Amino acid sequence: MDNTLKTKIDNLWQFMWNAGMANPLTNLQQITYLIFIKMLDDKQILDEKKLNTIKSIDPSAKLDNPVFKEGNYVDETEGINVPYDNLRWSHFKEFGSPQRTFDNMRRNVFPFIKKLKGDKGSFFAQFMQKANFEVPDAATLDGMIQRLSDPVIDFNRSDVMGDCYEILLARMSTAGELGQFRTPRHIIDMMVELVKPTIDDKILDPAMGTAGFLIESATYVQKHFKTELMQKDHNFHYHHEMFSGFDIDKDMVAFGSMNVTLHGIENPLIQLKNSLSADYTEKNKYTLVLANPPFKGSLDASVVSPSLSTAAANGKKTELLFLALFLRVLQIGGRCASIVPQGVLFGSSNAHKAIRKAIIEDNKLEAVISMPNGVFQPYAGVATAILLFRKTESGGTDNVWFYDMRADGYSLDIKRTEVQENDIPDIIARFNNLEQEKTRKRTEQSFFVPLEEIRANDYDLSFNKYKQTEDTSVEYPPSEEIVANIEKLNQQVEQETVELRKLLGM
Repeated sequence: MDNTLKTKIDNLWQFMWNAGMANPLTNLQQITYLIFIKMLDDKQILDEKKLNTIKSIDPSAKLDNPVFKEGNYVDETEGINVPYDNLRWSHFKEFGSPQRTFDNMRRNVFPFIKKLKGDKGSFFAQFMQKANFEVPDAATLDGMIQRLSDPVIDFNRSDVMGDCYEILLARMSTAGELGQFRTPRHIIDMMVELVKPTIDDKILDPAMGTAGFLIESATYVQKHFKTELMQKDHNFHYHHEMFSGFDIDKDMVAFGSMNVTLHGIENPLIQLKNSLSADYTEKNKYTLVLANPPFKGSLDASVVSPSLSTAAANGKKTELLFLALFLRVLQIGGRCASIVPQGVLFGSSNAHKAIRKAIIEDNKLEAVISMPNGVFQPYAGVATAILLFRKTESGGTDNVWFYDMRADGYSLDIKRTEVQENDIPDIIARFNNLEQEKTRKRTEQSFFVPLEEIRANDYDLSFNKYKQTEDTSVEYPPSEEIVANIEKLNQQVEQETVELRKLLGM
């Protein structure tokens, strides 16, 4: 987490509180909307700078579907007819009149972003329709704009919207109450590096939050498939078919929608949906699932899809139901990387054993990466792990790779400051060279365990179940020597006691 960003957002929150904005949820929403408005302009400014460079070679070059066009923005239903420049953060922040800026935001900018995607049926429009501008007055808006315009804040980083949301949740003191704490970006990055999204994947996060997994997957594809993305079919697939995300929280869906929009994905499938309910029936559709589903509490059996409760041995725990969901929605050959609480690895209930057996016996479990307790601090101290598996419906598990992550590059307390100890590069390197792991001993930080042994241990997947400690032999001196040393020490104590008594006049 960028400490500069945290300081700035904290200061902004305090300013709003002092200005009388006392509703935490309203503050979270208004800050998020303003950051979104600013980032729209920041992104186009970068694109325009790149265009100027390209124009020196190709004078006919132009921006592809810019958000802010030339001329006027006209919306007759809202009575708007203003220059596009008036909708741009870099322009209206220089109006010089807080009241003019306030009126422009309320009458022009906010209605503009609510209809940014045009079609009322689009994923973005559905969740922006109910967005309201609730900054109370011009002075407060002016102060917010000044604080968010600070050039020290780098709003062009990957998933900065998610970073801001995490900071704001902490300010609200509600993070984690509904499972809504964000997966740290370095953990997301690691998981994406392990599964290696391809240009042909169809990716789902059925509990997406701020859409961090989708965004980092998009970043990975952009980096590794630049040439392919220039082809029409691949480009269409990337913008319209590759990314899907669901969440049960309408605010999460709105924030996630804004987040993917800022990262240039034109039309992903972002929906308000309970992925575990009987209303959601998709199966065999996706090639890759990346997720950190909520694992607090349980669901009423009456709302759970029968296909999931059966697969999880009629379980009600969300962490088990989500694993059953992944197996249902993946295509044959599809792969999954999911965070789970470590209780999933060794839980003794019928439901726990059933879902582990399904993943191991009926599909191909590839790896279990145990993470230290503090990864999700300050929101939760629960121990977690990452499961990596592939759907086959015909087995295929032979040897499962186990890794005991002891450090992730940050302290494991609530401060989560950067430290040198970091196992993540080693995890990625070893997972990419599993053939070399076959000679690793059980006393080391990673090793393979054969299916037969896992089966014999009731499908227990905890690292410590298979870890071996290295016995070190200790040689002691002969008994006579030990007794002689004790007698010598006793004599020394008696002599020093006599001398002490003399000094004290006793």
